[in-house]
Amino acid sequence: MPDNIRILLVDDDEDDFIITRDIITDIPGRHYHLDWTDSFDEALDLINQKKHDVYLVDYRLGARDGLELINQAIASGCTAPLILLTGQSDRETDEKAMRLGASDYLVKGTFNPFDLERSIRYSIEHANNLDQIQVLNAELEQRVIARTQELAEAITKLEETNKSLFEAQQEIRKALQKEKELHELKSRFVTIASHEFRTPLSTVLSSASLIGKYKLTEEDDKRQKHVNRIKSAVSNLTAILNDFLSLSRIEEGKIYNVPTTFELVFFTTEIVEEMQGYLKVGQQVYYQHQGQVDPVMLDKQLLKNIILNLLSNASKYSGEGKKILLSTEISPDYVKVAVKDEGIGIPEADQAHLFTPFFRAQNATNYEGTGLGLNIVKRYVDIMRGTLHYVSVINQGTTFTVQFPRNTDL
Repeated sequence: MPDNIRILLVDDDEDDFIITRDIITDIPGRHYHLDWTDSFDEALDLINQKKHDVYLVDYRLGARDGLELINQAIASGCTAPLILLTGQSDRETDEKAMRLGASDYLVKGTFNPFDLERSIRYSIEHANNLDQIQVLNAELEQRVIARTQELAEAITKLEETNKSLFEAQQEIRKALQKEKELHELKSRFVTIASHEFRTPLSTVLSSASLIGKYKLTEEDDKRQKHVNRIKSAVSNLTAILNDFLSLSRIEEGKIYNVPTTFELVFFTTEIVEEMQGYLKVGQQVYYQHQGQVDPVMLDKQLLKNIILNLLSNASKYSGEGKKILLSTEISPDYVKVAVKDEGIGIPEADQAHLFTPFFRAQNATNYEGTGLGLNIVKRYVDIMRGTLHYVSVINQGTTFTVQFPRNTDL
């Protein structure tokens, strides 16, 4: 976030401009440059010039209103955040502003320098995150272009080597299918990323704005509720980013199987302890080990990611107070890890697509997630030369079993 932030206030009341200027002057730590206009048309022209980092838009603008200005600004390509200012708290206006694309909503006369600084900072960070998504989208477009070029080169090569017509058609069909899959992957990625980022970011923005309103000691519970919402939203964002990063590294061939020797029971017990802070109320992970207790030779980081992902899914798709069973087994020939839950189960019709990137089962659409977790687990297991099996019954639960050979040559 820049230290010198240019702000445009759009408000037809000069007194409100003076009040806003004084509030901004009291914000410590950064330098803000405030410009002001009381004209709807002049504001739209200044927004189109893209000279400001953020816009504060009053709801009342003479014969027109701030919602109309926000709508026209976004339609003309404005990507900088627009924060709506209004004279009274109105949930309908708040929700309408968010639907039109406003970054936040502040009630005039109730916010202080801390509230305004937080709203400006979070709105700019939100806009930067959306810009990053657009950059990723552009990169995916370049990959589509590159794949199309590969297709053209494949056709030329087929013609030059005088392959049979049947073989040429087969190669072309394969290349076209890959291109189609890449288009679909790009479309799913942009849609899911935009939606999954917006939801936790909106939670952070709304909770951050409300925290400042609870100033009395007896309101600590309300403050803590919103602090917990922010922590949960940030944790969700981190999980989403980790999923996208893991998928990117796998696609680029940057994930390798690097086995080391370690004690499996101690290693698994540590993972169970690490999971405690992420379980729902009343949930408990029960761990047991069978067979030998000899050291094993596996990739510790990949195995940890696999177990954590399966435990997280077991917790996510199970209700409060449910048991999660984690078991390990060592034999002379294999190492086995199993995670069993008492959750919602996987519909039989969806099981064939379970490891497809971005796939969400019919009964999982109300749960947060990108649809990448099991795909990443499956690919980690493949990298470690293991196998992954599951058994699931709707509304009774699911068991995932991962098995690795003992003395695999690298």
